[in-house]
Order: sequence, then structure tokens, then C-alpha cells
Amino acid sequence: MMGLWILLLHLHLVVCVSIPAPCNVSISSFNMEHILSFLPGLETPSDTHFTVQILRLRRNTWRPVAVCLELKAGQTCDLTRAFKDPFDHYIARIQAFTSTQTSNWTVSGQFQPLSDTVLGPPDVSVSGCGNCLLLQIRVPTTKGLQQLKDFYRRVVVYVRRSRDGVQFSLNLPYKEDNMITYLQPGVEYCVTVSVTSFFNSNRVSSNPHCAFTSPPRSKSSVIVVVSLLGAFCALGFLLTGLVVYGGQLCFEFRKLLHRTLSYIPLQCQNRGCAPMVVSDQISALQQHKDGSADCLLTANRLVQPLRSCSEGAEED
Repeated sequence: MMGLWILLLHLHLVVCVSIPAPCNVSISSFNMEHILSFLPGLETPSDTHFTVQILRLRRNTWRPVAVCLELKAGQTCDLTRAFKDPFDHYIARIQAFTSTQTSNWTVSGQFQPLSDTVLGPPDVSVSGCGNCLLLQIRVPTTKGLQQLKDFYRRVVVYVRRSRDGVQFSLNLPYKEDNMITYLQPGVEYCVTVSVTSFFNSNRVSSNPHCAFTSPPRSKSSVIVVVSLLGAFCALGFLLTGLVVYGGQLCFEFRKLLHRTLSYIPLQCQNRGCAPMVVSDQISALQQHKDGSADCLLTANRLVQPLRSCSEGAEED
């Protein structure tokens, strides 16, 4: 009889003594995907499993989560499909158990899917359109029950000019295609985008996406412009040199012609030719500018009488 009482007492102690309850229970949510995480309690047996239940406040009844009935330590519970109504409030709880023991329930905080989720960055692409940028926004793919674009209301755009860091922001209605105008052509801008909702202020901005408003000048076009400027400068120096050199030639020719005209009358007197008066013609020649075509014309007119004078002397 005493042995039976000892056995019953032992079984009562085994049933009543529970294992440590889980701790650090929390629900995180990103883009309407909800995950419950936890840590096992201290000295939790290695063969312990964990089960999860949720309470929907509008119904006030606990129900188990089918995919989280026998979790192991280190695993998480996906509550995305369990939280069907994004506007309702939920509470989750988790319990540790073995084949002979159970723990107390550990309850999470209250959670509303729509307001407590974090709206991640959308998929963004940017292209130039002259003095503007075309901005395309696409909703990221998730396994949530709701389409994220149903919750998007506004788009916050930060625009930064790459060359000097000047930036500004725009708050636009949510559309998949937007245009950012009044930008400088041929300049690179970087765009960062985030989305907002009426019920949610938790958002993450996208990485910067950079593009030129219009194609910048290529190096080959710059080389062509520099080459053309060099050619024009060289041509200008060449023409200047020709003008100066032509003036010097005319000046030397005038001096030579003056000497010749001074010498020929003497020869004409020795041969019986009538002397020529060339002073007026020489002075007329000196009035012309150096390097002009009139200088050569005047010289030709003066040479003609000289030739006739020389021919007359030979006939005599």
C-alpha cells in the first residue's frame, strides 16, 4: 500500500513539474509577410518541440497554426496566411512540450498587419528624356495574400545631382510611371524612392538609381572640336605670315625697281635715247600700300616705257 502511494506521488510530481517556457517572442513583418520568432527557455530539454496558436480579437478564440504545431528550437513560424485580415488585430502565443511535459504559454504583443508591417522599397528604373527623367516603379513580388499596390498611396522621391550633391524631394501620388521635369540636360542625377500608406509610416527607401537626362558629350566629339579650333588657329597664323611676307617682298621689289629706273636714263643718254621723267611715276608708286596688287600693276606700267626705250636704242 505504501509503495502505491509513492508511485502516485511520483507521477503527480512528473505531471506538475513543467519545462521552461519560450522567451523573446516577437512578430516581425516586411511587405505584409509576418514571421513569429522565439528563443527556448533556459535548460530546455533537447527533445522539446513548440506549438503556436493565434487569437483574432474580433472572434476572441484561440486556434492553432497548422504549419507551426511542432517547431524545433531555432525555427520560426510563418503567420502570413494566418493573418488574413490586414485591418484586424492579432495575438500569438507559443508553448514548449515534450512527450511527458508542457510549459506555460508565452504571449506576444498585439499585432495589426497593415500598420505594423514595414513597406520595403519598390523596384525602380530610371531613364533620361532630355531635360527630365522617366521614373518607373514596380511593386516587389511577395507571398503575402494582399497586393502591396492596394496599400500604396504616395511616393517619396529624393533627387540628387551627382556633380555637386544638390538635392530636392518630391511627394507624388502613387503611379507606376512618373516624370521628373525641369532638370539640366546632359547631367547625371541619382533617384531614391520610398512608398507610404495612409495606415503605415514604416518604410524603407530604395538604393540610389542614377541616369543622365540626355547622353553626355563623348570624348570623340570633344577631340573633334579641339582639332577644328587648332586648325583655325593655324590657318590664321599662316594668313598673317603670308601678308607680312608679301609686304616685305613688295618693299624689296620697290627698292630694286627704284634702282633700275635710276640707272636706265643714264643708259638711254649714252645711246642717244630721250631721257625719261620717272620721278612722278616713282612717287605714285610709293603712295601704294605694301603688299597690294596695285604695286605690281604700277611696276608693269613703268617697265613698258623702259622696254621701248631700250628697243629704240638698239635700232639706232
